Amino acid sequence: MRIESVKRTLLVLGLSSVLVLSGCAEMAVGGGKNPVGGSAGGANSANANKTLEHCDHSLGTLAVEEHTSEPWYGILTNQYHLPATTPLIRLMIQQSNCFVVVDRGSAMGSMMQERDLAASGEMRSNSHLGKGQMVAADYVVTPNIQFSQDTGGGGAAALGGLGGGYGALIGAVVGSMKTSEASTTLMLTDTRSGVQVAISQGSAKNVDLGFGAVLGGGGAAGAAGAYSKTPQGKVIAAAFLDSYNQMVQAVRAYAPQHVAGGLGTGGTLAVDGASASTGNFSVADAQRKLATLGLYNSKVDGVSGPGTSAAISKFQKIRGLDTTGQLDARTVDALRE
Repeated sequence: MRIESVKRTLLVLGLSSVLVLSGCAEMAVGGGKNPVGGSAGGANSANANKTLEHCDHSLGTLAVEEHTSEPWYGILTNQYHLPATTPLIRLMIQQSNCFVVVDRGSAMGSMMQERDLAASGEMRSNSHLGKGQMVAADYVVTPNIQFSQDTGGGGAAALGGLGGGYGALIGAVVGSMKTSEASTTLMLTDTRSGVQVAISQGSAKNVDLGFGAVLGGGGAAGAAGAYSKTPQGKVIAAAFLDSYNQMVQAVRAYAPQHVAGGLGTGGTLAVDGASASTGNFSVADAQRKLATLGLYNSKVDGVSGPGTSAAISKFQKIRGLDTTGQLDARTVDALRE
């Protein structure tokens, strides 16, 4: 009888330890059931995560584009039975007030259908649905997920020696414990230029319990698929929260990258045999123009060497431009006059 009592005590202690670990895990991904939850209406929100970054003024309009053909999306929807991340990310963005979200998803088809009806003349005259009302997306944000899972059953082996049904039950619970981790990336792209404005990576880790061995793989645990109901969903939501917060912190201190001569005009890393150029105005063009001005006396070879740079600097100084020695946009405009 005393042996049976010890077994029962160990069983209770074992299961209690498992549940304590589960509770700590929940705190690790946001301190509550929903790392990302609540609602948003315009610039106002309710029940947003307290750790979510917030902006006093929006930085522009933004669309969320989820690449459903990527491998990670198949894992998300087929293995974890979770829905698309777009609603989750859009909720988080609107709650932060850092960007105004514009719809470029499935609802776009319905919007265009309404516009087709208006164009056909079938709508009432006071519907006020016409051209010139759509808002452009200044930026597009693209999400990505990297999954990682390490399973372990060392705890089951330690408790399995109890024998009988007790050891099997504890083994089923402890043996199903695993560490799950998600790393997420958000890429912010300027729609007008195609330039990547910002990129951020976040992560979250959780110790969760797979009760499939106990419940037979079915029931409520197997059917739960929302980001607020499964350990995997909470980890992914928390990772995106981390990614977004880091992105907001970066764009608050945003400084554009500069390339001499302007973006997309050839760059300064000229390939051997090709001339670096600024638009349709090449280094050779600059050399010829500088030669006519008496500022360049070397061979016109289209190569931006020390002599060319010195001639450009002289020209810039004469014209009151920034003395960089590079063919920037203002220098090219002045040379074209």
